[in-house]
Parts: sequence; structure tokens; C-alpha cells
Amino acid sequence: MGSLNRIENSEDYNRVARAIAFIQQSHLAQPSLATIAQHIGLSDSHFQRLFTQWAGISPKRFLQYLNIEYAKSKISQSKTLLDLTLDLGLSSSGRLHDLFVNLEAMSPGEFKTGGAGLTIHYGIHPTPFGTALLATTLRGICHLQFDGDEQALRSAWAKAELVFEPQATQPLCDLIFNPESAGKRLTVWVKGTNFQVQVWRALLTIPFGEMTTYQRLAEQMGRPTAARAVGNAVGKNSVGYLIPCHRVIRESGELGGYRWGVERKTAMLGWEASWMGDRSPS
Repeated sequence: MGSLNRIENSEDYNRVARAIAFIQQSHLAQPSLATIAQHIGLSDSHFQRLFTQWAGISPKRFLQYLNIEYAKSKISQSKTLLDLTLDLGLSSSGRLHDLFVNLEAMSPGEFKTGGAGLTIHYGIHPTPFGTALLATTLRGICHLQFDGDEQALRSAWAKAELVFEPQATQPLCDLIFNPESAGKRLTVWVKGTNFQVQVWRALLTIPFGEMTTYQRLAEQMGRPTAARAVGNAVGKNSVGYLIPCHRVIRESGELGGYRWGVERKTAMLGWEASWMGDRSPS
């Protein structure tokens, strides 16, 4: 994947996000391809081509992944899938399109230092879901935020030394957003309370292209009455996409909120679903 393609994909995402927002706002009217294309200022053929390049499938086929009925069908499967993952001890590397992600948590002592003595290398990169700031240390990836900037990173790691070095983080970014990287190993290094870290570990059991609910995630953790607290911990995740908080939705099948915007969450779920299904463009 060359740098030009990465830039094109990122620019494509901004148009796709606008199209998704329009579709969500007017879904009852079931807007035609021509109507959607007109809304984002493109010709029918240009929009069809752009969308297919981004998603791997046509807009019409992609729409099937954006409705509540599809979401409900996925969450009805999720309990069995998650139980199977836990019972058999399956790692991410054994699942289609999944990376093998090892999550390490900061110790309480490390947490208190605010990153003192730590060097963090970071870069800002185009991705299929817009621009993202990716930061890493010798211990692992510590920050991945969409539409992020250095100030957000500085707030999270106030006493660390920040080094802008996109050539160091670009290979990681390419790996994270390439579904054909299944089985590759990455480490994330996070700081959070014990409960938050437990939630983030649970998120890593949700397979690529699947969905679960806040309640089922709480039950999986053995905390069936803590769905609201689980939801709060999901929202505190600072390593976007790689720790897949976007795969958690409401029991009703509605997507719910997302730290980096519900259109982005919708795009992620639809994009993953298209990789799991038939990616022929027709």
C-alpha cells in the first residue's frame, strides 16, 4: 500500500462519512445512489467508483450492513462466539483478519509518573477511517486517536518526551488497517484502572466483523450488573480500532455513541463486514 493510496483512502473516507451520515439521517426514505451522490457533490459514477474503491463492495451492498436487522443478527451470534473464544482459549491469530494483540497495563508506579523518563514516538497518518495519530513506545502502542493532535497526546502523557517520527509509526499503521495482516503480533501498552483494563482485554475477544453489546460484555466479565460501568470504560479506550470498542453496540441493534463519531463507528463496522463477506464490487 503506497503513500499515495493511503492519502487517497483518507480523502475518500471523508466523503464516505458524509454519505453515511446522510444515509442514516434519511434511511426511512431509502435514498437512491443518485440522491446520495448529489448530496456529497459527486456524479453517480464517481461516487459508485469511489465508494467501491474504499469499501470493496458497492454502496447498495454496503447498505445491508448499516441496518438494525443486520446488527441484531450479529449480536445474536456474539454470545456463542465469545464463549467459544474463551472456552477454547482461541487467540486472535486463529481468526480471519484478526491481529494477535497483546495488552500490557502500566503498573501503579508507572501510572503515577505521568510518563516521566518515557520517550514516545508518534506520527499522524491517513487511514481508511480518516486521519489518526498513532504513538508508540518500547513497551508497545500507547495511543491511537482519530482526528487527534499532539495536544491530546501531551495531555495523556504530560511528562513524556514526544518525538515526531512518522517513518517509525507508518509500518504499524499499515499493519493495523490491513485486514490481510491476520496473525501478525502487536503489543499495546495502556494506562487505566484495573476495571478499565479488564474491559479492554474483553474487547480484544470480539472477532473482526462481529458485534456484541455492553450488557453481554459485562456478563462475559462476570459483572452482569455493571453494564453502565463497562460502557464508561469502553469510552475511555485511548487505542482506537486496535482495541475494538467500535464493535460494542446497544441491545436494540442501534450503534450507540462512539468517542470518534458514530459515522466513523458505522464505517468501521460496515467496512469490516464487507471484508468478512463477498467483496466483489457488483
